[in-house]
Amino acid sequence: MYLPTLDAKKVGKTIAFFRQEKRMSQEVLSGLADIGRSHLSAIERGERKPTLETLYRIACALNLNMSDIILKLEKEL
Repeated sequence: MYLPTLDAKKVGKTIAFFRQEKRMSQEVLSGLADIGRSHLSAIERGERKPTLETLYRIACALNLNMSDIILKLEKEL
């Protein structure tokens, strides 16, 4: 039985793509999203997967819809 999993590295890469596209540092994004910079860094490196709440905060801080992040992520998968 195949159980699909979400690749944490691709999630992080997608978030980093949008952050860099907005020319925002990890420090600024983490401050706007009210999460720790080390937590954001771990997400972008694929060491942690963001919860929906964290993904929502990141999306809002980037002035994006969560769906923008999800759609790009789905293309990567």
